[in-house]
Amino acid sequence: MAKRPTPKQKLCKGRTTRRYASFKFKAINRLRNTVNLVKCPNCGSMTLNHYACSECGFYRGRKVLDMKKQVEKVTTVKA
Repeated sequence: MAKRPTPKQKLCKGRTTRRYASFKFKAINRLRNTVNLVKCPNCGSMTLNHYACSECGFYRGRKVLDMKKQVEKVTTVKA
């Protein structure tokens, strides 16, 4: 088995973090470009593509979410 080369000097922490930070920013930019926002044809607000509108509840011309219905949140546990 061949011997591997060894580094002449120790790398500083800043160099390592800069290397991983550039990878992180590249990944964030790649994800940012994949999210598509479109205008809702019913109300005109910006929504995610292929999702029901969070403002009016319409998806592809049909009402799929009831926005008037109140969601009851449980804050205390009844014993």
